Amino acid sequence: MPVAETPFTSTILPIGVSRLAAHPNVVTAVLAGRAGPIAVEHAGVRVTGDVLLVRPDIVHHVWLGRGADVVYLNGLAFPFEAPLAVVFKGGLEALARRSIGGDPCALQELRERLAFASDPLPPKVAEIIRAMQADPMRRVSQDELMRRLGMERTRALRCFKAATGLTFRRFKLWSALQHAATKMAERELVRTAAMDAGFADTAHLSRVFSSMFGLSPSVAIAGLDAPESE
Repeated sequence: MPVAETPFTSTILPIGVSRLAAHPNVVTAVLAGRAGPIAVEHAGVRVTGDVLLVRPDIVHHVWLGRGADVVYLNGLAFPFEAPLAVVFKGGLEALARRSIGGDPCALQELRERLAFASDPLPPKVAEIIRAMQADPMRRVSQDELMRRLGMERTRALRCFKAATGLTFRRFKLWSALQHAATKMAERELVRTAAMDAGFADTAHLSRVFSSMFGLSPSVAIAGLDAPESE
């Protein structure tokens, strides 16, 4: 399927701190250091480079020096055999940098070059994903999933996970978290971002944010205003 038709978002977020606590990425992610090398580590394995592609579902620590930017490549399977991460160089590094800079063509090309391990998405699942990501406040139910796919519950849930790499519940939570994180990066208050994304309250958002990003919302916001070291 052409990358231009993908329903998946590719969220770009700034990280203005020097280190992240141990956490697993929910999806395949690109980390790009702002000033020199960054590093990820898991079980004694350490990968260092200026731009890294990090495998999801592996609990890892992150060292970011003077900060970094991350691109979450939703719906894209990790395409390499490396157990933790690979270092981008040359064309892939350039595409990652341009993507972070807001170039949609570069982001599309980056996804295209990394998509060789990802299966085509069933059209009916694509429709559901678009609906879920367009409005985090809209609570797409399992009943609606069953109706749209024309399958009984267990089969529909398995189909969704096989297509997206995430369970139905986790995909909804991850979509809401990305929406909240984007709003916070735009200087929206945490409590407002929590409500806009459909979280029960600020405490709920904070728990999920810390577990999935490796830092709290307050630390993330403070990092946006921290001056860069010389």
